[in-house]
Amino acid sequence: MAETTDITASASGTFTLGGDLPVHRLGYGTMQLTGKGVWGWPEDREGAVRVLRRAVELGVNLIDTADVYGPYVTDAFIREALHPYADDLVIATKVGFTRQGPGQWTPVGRPEYIRQQTELNLRNLDVERIDLLQLHRIDPKVPVEETVGELKALQDEGKVRHIGLSEVSVEEIERARAVADIVSVQNLYNLTNRKSEDVLDYAAENGIAFIPWFPLATGELSGPGSVLSSIAAEHGSTPSQLALAWLLRRSPVILPIPGTKSVEHLEENVAGAAITLTDEEFERLSALS
Repeated sequence: MAETTDITASASGTFTLGGDLPVHRLGYGTMQLTGKGVWGWPEDREGAVRVLRRAVELGVNLIDTADVYGPYVTDAFIREALHPYADDLVIATKVGFTRQGPGQWTPVGRPEYIRQQTELNLRNLDVERIDLLQLHRIDPKVPVEETVGELKALQDEGKVRHIGLSEVSVEEIERARAVADIVSVQNLYNLTNRKSEDVLDYAAENGIAFIPWFPLATGELSGPGSVLSSIAAEHGSTPSQLALAWLLRRSPVILPIPGTKSVEHLEENVAGAAITLTDEEFERLSALS
């Protein structure tokens, strides 16, 4: 493979969100830029800014964040590192969770809370309109139609460009689509966890972006002598790079957003976008789980 610094996110190809917002398929997720338990500030604040700036230098133009990362920590880093934003930079954020402490997440989908957090996102990111606003989780106490209805109202007011969902079923997507246009779905999905296969297939059939979170999990599949490690060695790559290459090959609607707080790991992930799997390699990896 070429040196990692010679490869940019453009190697991953392009997907157009909502028919009018093109992004390189390989994005960057910011959650690891926070403190332990996704709570508070990290020890290395300058390092977080460096990672974000390096991501953009490497052609990443889809940055994924959320108001509850910190809370508000990653938004502050994005603003410090990248504002004023490049015209082609897409910032995707989320609303619908509350935080009570490290590792604690409670969904709240009441319209007034969704509106409040959207206004705070606009302020904290210093934007007039959010490119992609995703419902972080559906609140079991609030009908999804009611929550998405508020997102649609915010969209109609010009405060949101596109609407997405996170951790949903096909049935929930269809209920949401009856209220608003849904351009993306962000579910847990990787080489070792494919429980959302039906959601991915639905997204592909309907031109909806599928954003897998925790995309590079390899677990025991990357052990010595494993198929994953063997193919990675043949490519001169790491198992994580191969897992990323598999995702990009799996479907053209997949937009992986691997996160890291290390510039070195960031460059390694971006380099994974340039790996081309043969049909035989792809099938061998697809047989794993």
